[in-house]
Amino acid sequence: MRRGLITLLGFALIMPAAHAQPAFSVDSPTLQPQGPMPQAQIQSNYGCSGANHSPQLAWHNAPPGTRSYAVTIFDLDAPGHGWWHWAVSNLPPNLDGLPENASASGLIDKLGGVESRNDFGDDGYGGPCPPPGKLHHYLITVYALNGTDTRLSTGRPAPMFDHEIRITALASASMTVTYQR
Repeated sequence: MRRGLITLLGFALIMPAAHAQPAFSVDSPTLQPQGPMPQAQIQSNYGCSGANHSPQLAWHNAPPGTRSYAVTIFDLDAPGHGWWHWAVSNLPPNLDGLPENASASGLIDKLGGVESRNDFGDDGYGGPCPPPGKLHHYLITVYALNGTDTRLSTGRPAPMFDHEIRITALASASMTVTYQR
């Protein structure tokens, strides 16, 4: 028994350590975690005067088996069940980010992605424009998906996208930004 334990320990010492893959992550050159949402991403209607551009995002270290990506932006502090600002799915697996204004520029369509109807009632990105007063937190999440067929199409509501995205997700990476009027 003791000899077997010594042999096992010997193998453990000569075996190379397994290297864990770095965690899937998301960042942005224009967004800082817990920082304020830039004016370029703020809604251009409903009393807000931003440019309503979807944010520039970059993601890193997707898990093996990633076959597509999805991105969502959700206001955690909106009354009721929150507020959907963006849900996009079916982004190709060779993608490692999106430039600013990918939604309105038509890039999402060119990439084969599909965008949900946001809670403003529009297809695509709808920037923050909360009621004056309270600080709102916006959860930006990128999902690495194990499939490409999420049965989604543009114009469907964001909660439907959220459901389909979550059931095919291998991993997700998030960051939160804030905005207050």
